[in-house]
Amino acid sequence: MNIARGLAQHTRASYPVLTIGNFDGQHLGHRALLQAVVERAEAKGGIPMVLTLDPHPVKVLAPAADFRLLSTLEEKLLRCEEAGIREVLLLEFNADLASLTPDDFVLRILKDGIGVRDLYIGEHFAFGKNRTGHVGDLIRLGPQAGFQVHPVPPVLVDGQVVSSTRIRQLIQAGDVRSAARCLGRPYALSGTVAAGEHRGKELGWPTANLRLPQDRVIPADGVYATTTTWKERSFDSVSYLGTRPTFGSGERLLEVYFLDQQVELYGQDVQVHLVDRLRGDVRFETAEALSARITLDVTLARETLRTASQGVPES
Repeated sequence: MNIARGLAQHTRASYPVLTIGNFDGQHLGHRALLQAVVERAEAKGGIPMVLTLDPHPVKVLAPAADFRLLSTLEEKLLRCEEAGIREVLLLEFNADLASLTPDDFVLRILKDGIGVRDLYIGEHFAFGKNRTGHVGDLIRLGPQAGFQVHPVPPVLVDGQVVSSTRIRQLIQAGDVRSAARCLGRPYALSGTVAAGEHRGKELGWPTANLRLPQDRVIPADGVYATTTTWKERSFDSVSYLGTRPTFGSGERLLEVYFLDQQVELYGQDVQVHLVDRLRGDVRFETAEALSARITLDVTLARETLRTASQGVPES
């Protein structure tokens, strides 16, 4: 897959089939758009393309906002490639791009810059200065810009529209199971295993500790049934997210206990997939009471992971 950082790196194709969006999290609605683009490009002998923005517009328009992402840029690009996209055009979102009117955006970017022939967008897509452009504007401008517009209806889960905003809210509430149904896979956090205080090991439950990324959506504190990927190997695990109030609040960490493996992972990069929340965070009166509860958590995690293997597939 070709990655063009700006129009100067983009090579015009004879039949570009495009979709536009931030694609944060690559949820089921995004997948529907990407699939439509790939199928149309195959039918027309064209090039399936994605136009996305970096950084996310909220980071520029509201820099003081505590806005967290569902995926890194690298993860987003990887999932585009897996979907069959052959080029991603990354446009830097800055004041100049934000100031383009809907008409200017269509004529300067889509027509003159890319030469789009087919454009697939969500029915609620908004673009241009102050997000004043909508599907109707694209349909109006399409003929003079040389492309056809294909609005794609939203994907519904449990009767509600799947969106990145909805998924952020579910994850922050700890409902990672519902978030996974919208994403089509469990939400995951990646990090490098760091040395901890070894309290888990002293209790008989040694953990791999990850510091939490500052710009990612973080679930509510508690205990989760998880799977952990390391060097393309997957391990069943149970993970605690919180400040360890039993021992006095400390740094907020993600602590991962491997159910059936003992692996030394200090300094290694791992990815933790959050399958379901087992309970919230609790302060225990003694370390022994905590250890007894972890025994139950491990049992619940095993059962949860066993049943979840027949539910939302990981991808």
